[in-house]
Amino acid sequence: MKMQKFVKKPIVVKAYQVFEEQKLNTLEGVMTASPGDWIVEGIKGEKYPVKPDIFQKTYSKLDE
Repeated sequence: MKMQKFVKKPIVVKAYQVFEEQKLNTLEGVMTASPGDWIVEGIKGEKYPVKPDIFQKTYSKLDE
């Protein structure tokens, strides 16, 4: 089987950074967001935590 390359489609998401621990009900179950993590709202309204370094590498702010 030949490996293929793909580029992730650009999707606008909403996100906010938390400064205290929070528990989130995600599609994978309950997850904990630590201080400094970002909470990202997906395209279907689902929410999940993202570590700050991963968030910075994955997302850029949209100027409206």
